Amino acid sequence: MATINIANAEHYHWGQSCDGWHLLATDDLSVIEERMPPGSFEQRHLHTHARQFFYVLEGEVTLELDGTVHRLRRGEGLHVPPGSAHQVRNDSSADVRFIAVSAPKSHGDRVAVPQETVIS
Repeated sequence: MATINIANAEHYHWGQSCDGWHLLATDDLSVIEERMPPGSFEQRHLHTHARQFFYVLEGEVTLELDGTVHRLRRGEGLHVPPGSAHQVRNDSSADVRFIAVSAPKSHGDRVAVPQETVIS
């Protein structure tokens, strides 16, 4: 087994100039390091089967979960249970880096959910 990092992991682009690196990609577990530039966001969605855990490495991410807004800073994380509508945004003026852990993998298990009124 070799060590993995963003220099040798499979890389992909998503959203508005966002980056993702597959640190671990199996059917039952996915670990992705992601980078989001200021002002970027993902479409609000839910996962039918996958549970996720978001952990911030650098910066501040806004994670709306079932209508409640959470601002996560470096060293903080949040669990997103299956079936919970959520959206990750970078409302700050600097890049944010975080780890997204999904079990089972979330790719192919995504259902778009319309925006709703959120509680800050």
